[in-house]
Amino acid sequence: MVEGSADLDARDLLIQAGAGFGGYVALLIVFVVAATVGLSVRHRRRDLALLRAVATTPAQVRRMIMAEAAVVGLAGVAAGLPAGLLATRWVRAELVGRGFVPATFPIAGGVLTTVAAAGVTTLAAVLSALIAARRVTAIRPVEALGEVSVEPPRSGKVRLVSGLVALAGAGSSGAVTLGTGGQAALTAAVGMLYLFVIAVGLLAPWINRAAAQFLAPVLRTVWGSSGYLATANLKANARGMAAVLTALVLSIGLGGSVWFLQDNLERQTVAQRRDGLRASQALVSPAGLPAGVADDARRIPGVRAATSVRRTSVIVKFLDGAETVGAQAVSGPDLDSTMDLRVRQGDLASLSAGTMAASSIRASTHGWDVGDTVSLWLGDGTPVRLRLVAVYERGLGFGDITLTRDTVAGHTARDVDDEVLISTSGPADLSALTTRHPGSALVATGGQTRQLAADLAVSAWLNRLLVGVMVGYAALAAANTMVIAALARRRELAVLRLAGVTRAQLKRMVHAEQAGLLGVAVLLGAGIALATLTTVVRAVTGASLPYVPPLGWSTVIAGTALLGLTTTVLPIGRLLRASPMDHIGVRE
Repeated sequence: MVEGSADLDARDLLIQAGAGFGGYVALLIVFVVAATVGLSVRHRRRDLALLRAVATTPAQVRRMIMAEAAVVGLAGVAAGLPAGLLATRWVRAELVGRGFVPATFPIAGGVLTTVAAAGVTTLAAVLSALIAARRVTAIRPVEALGEVSVEPPRSGKVRLVSGLVALAGAGSSGAVTLGTGGQAALTAAVGMLYLFVIAVGLLAPWINRAAAQFLAPVLRTVWGSSGYLATANLKANARGMAAVLTALVLSIGLGGSVWFLQDNLERQTVAQRRDGLRASQALVSPAGLPAGVADDARRIPGVRAATSVRRTSVIVKFLDGAETVGAQAVSGPDLDSTMDLRVRQGDLASLSAGTMAASSIRASTHGWDVGDTVSLWLGDGTPVRLRLVAVYERGLGFGDITLTRDTVAGHTARDVDDEVLISTSGPADLSALTTRHPGSALVATGGQTRQLAADLAVSAWLNRLLVGVMVGYAALAAANTMVIAALARRRELAVLRLAGVTRAQLKRMVHAEQAGLLGVAVLLGAGIALATLTTVVRAVTGASLPYVPPLGWSTVIAGTALLGLTTTVLPIGRLLRASPMDHIGVRE
């Protein structure tokens, strides 16, 4: 909790990054890996049904499937652990090179880490296989062979009710974000993303049937008889394509919300800093500026106001723990002349030793009101009780907490100021300041804003790395699911070809199916991403509408279309090049 400890800062950074990354990976495992394993088991119904018909017990079938999943999981561990260790080395080098952690900070995977990763991966595969095997092993042997001919006409009521509950929960989380702010709204918005994906995964069979019914006229008009076949397939295989829809929606929703959130944070931080700086110039020094520089600046003719700024941090209580919050310590009676924090409540003129101001997001997170006494710790761990005198909006650009220099004097890593903001009312010769303080330099505040944007781009690298890995993993899992689903259709395609359907008609049928499925996935994924992104941006930045780069959305849509092309259309094309007699007798 002591300011200036590089190892502690690095540890906190990695713990926070690891916790956030772990949460999303858990989501991917539950909804993508489990769905893929389930789809694979469903496509083996004929084999499993035959085993049931020759007196194999349900427990034996379940143990067989779980053993297969365990073997596959261990094989994945054997292939993944070396790659993970190499990736860890690369990430550590990047973190050190970009200044996130010191070169002396150790990042190494021990035996316990390896065992934990192997155990979690294998356990996820085994539990997914167990869940997927429940329906096949629950039916009686006499009914087993009948289960392989067509898909069950209805999905379970428990699944429907659970999906509706998850959908209602997502709506409730959205309502919470509208009625609250700060960290509570951010948590609710992230929960809304999880619940929306859960709802889509559970309701996917009904969504697929409804979409097929709605899109039937369009598909028949555009693709003719192939569109009719595509509609019939989408309706008949609504449950089997649930895993595909879930994987696609997760990829689009995750990428569209989490990735673009970073763009919004950078954009809002720079905008708040730019709009809130009233000072035209700033005196800066790598070694810091001693006390009294602001007083020197004020004595120069033409200088209207000068404010010294020291960047620091404070620790505040949050839930059952503590959170480090960025802060600034200022001096000078004319703060409003050098920076505009956009005060919503209270008055910054009342800021003095023993008082503080807070951003609206931070105040709403902790339930602070003007006049309250707030308990927190300064950067060196010293506990203080400060009275809140103002609440302002531009916390991203200037820090969530504003204190006076007197409050933090002697409690920061360096007892010097980072900069002095200077506002002038006319021509002013400020060169004397750099002469009296060697090593300092005068810079335009506009240049500072551009440097802030560059610094944010560097700091955003870690977030984009984690999000890129998660989105890539989701896309890879979606591709795997779609390839499995495509290759499992060889008997179906062989039957259609023997019935007189040409290869060209089958290709158009697959194109129509993919257009319908991808269209629904893009619509649902984009809707979930937009809803989540809007609420998160509102909670974190206060902006009503999020910023979405046109190139970003174009990339998401084009990437989704390319995913469908390479994982379904190409495998189907390969199957169609073979004789139908080669596939008609193949096992499911």
